[in-house]
Parts: sequence; C-alpha cells; structure tokens
Amino acid sequence: MDTAKKASRFFVTGRVQGVGFRFFAVGEAERLGLSGYVRNLRDGRVEAYAIGTPEQLAQFRARLEKGPRLSNVDFVAEQSADIDSQYASDFVTTSTL
Repeated sequence: MDTAKKASRFFVTGRVQGVGFRFFAVGEAERLGLSGYVRNLRDGRVEAYAIGTPEQLAQFRARLEKGPRLSNVDFVAEQSADIDSQYASDFVTTSTL
C-alpha cells in the first residue's frame, strides 16, 4: 500500500452549487483525513483540491461522484497537482474563483 502523500484537483460538473456540495465535501474530506480546499467556480462547477494517500484520494473521488442528496453529479475530472503546503494541515472552503 502506497502511503506517500499526493495531491489531486477534482472538478465536479452537474447540479453542484446551491445544494450543500462544499459542506458535504469538507465533511467527507475530514472523515478521510485529507487536507486541502473546496470552492465554487464561476462556470458552475465545484473544484476540490485534496492532499492524501492514493487510497484516500480514490475514496474521496468516489464520494464526490455521489455527492450530497440534493446534488446531481454528471462528471468528476481529476488532475494530478503539486502539494501546496498552505493547505497541508486542514480542509477548508475558499472563495469562488
């Protein structure tokens, strides 16, 4: 099992704004022990940046694909990212980009 920390960006498309998606993402990230952030994007998507093991990141993606009860997730795109030490200690909601 790979325990080295990695970072990924997840771009969630669908009905994901105004349905508690960011609150949901923070809760799921905290349950999985991830650090990073989640924010709304002006184009209607939600971006989540997470730091954790490959297994934690895969579990987080699976949970993002389901989303909270009122959401309707169409697609989750994932991109590898560099680890940003600014987000290495907890998981937060940041400003809309």
